[in-house]
Amino acid sequence: FMSDKLCILIVDDDRRMAKTLKDIFNVKGYDAEVAHSGPEALEKVAESHFDCVLTDIKMPEMNGVDFCKVVKKEKPDIPVVMMTAYSADKLVEEGLEEGAMAALTKPLDIDLLLSFFSSLRKERSIVIVDDDPQFCKTLGDILEARGFSVVQGTQPSDLPDKLVSEGQVVLLDMKLNSIYGLAVLKEIRKQYPHLPVILMTGYREEMAQAIEAALEVNAYTCLYKPFQIEELLQVLTEIHHRELGRVLGRPARKRR
Repeated sequence: FMSDKLCILIVDDDRRMAKTLKDIFNVKGYDAEVAHSGPEALEKVAESHFDCVLTDIKMPEMNGVDFCKVVKKEKPDIPVVMMTAYSADKLVEEGLEEGAMAALTKPLDIDLLLSFFSSLRKERSIVIVDDDPQFCKTLGDILEARGFSVVQGTQPSDLPDKLVSEGQVVLLDMKLNSIYGLAVLKEIRKQYPHLPVILMTGYREEMAQAIEAALEVNAYTCLYKPFQIEELLQVLTEIHHRELGRVLGRPARKRR
């Protein structure tokens, strides 16, 4: 059960700073909680649901990077945003490597943060393109149960009416009756150069060259059937965090 209000955890040993942020977010209609150290924040993360964590980097006892590491291990879905007064800090780089979404320099750009919060709650839509209607339905039901809105198509010709440029991910089978997924991807790219497209195939060897070519035209990754739903959800979280990072001005990095 999710409350209607976005819930944000602010972690900062500077009590005045933490209280100021909490007050601003409350006024803007968000729930905000405060922790003054890494260990205190970890207890709160273990006990409650947070939509986002804002953490200072320099804190006694446990710095923001070490805190981020633990959060990412326990609850990888939670976006962690770091705050720092020192932008050229090597801890910033380390935090980004550990999965923090971005590092914002103090004094914080509150408008930027607020637009980031509103992006957190935008509905995420998935377009499944696969010529096996049973597969489409099963996968669609699973994703809908996880809170995604799902659009299904068994024909590539259905696609143009279904695509939008933001907040959407396409799951594209590499073999659609007589049409190859690569041709469909190239068509998508003409109109939507940045739309995240995840390829799917049950034919790893046979499709190897086509997959290579599809990754060249910026497909996000390829999942091999039968894939685990957890694997797909992990990739979707990664894409979502990448898109959110872009809102905060962090350039997206391609999946390795």
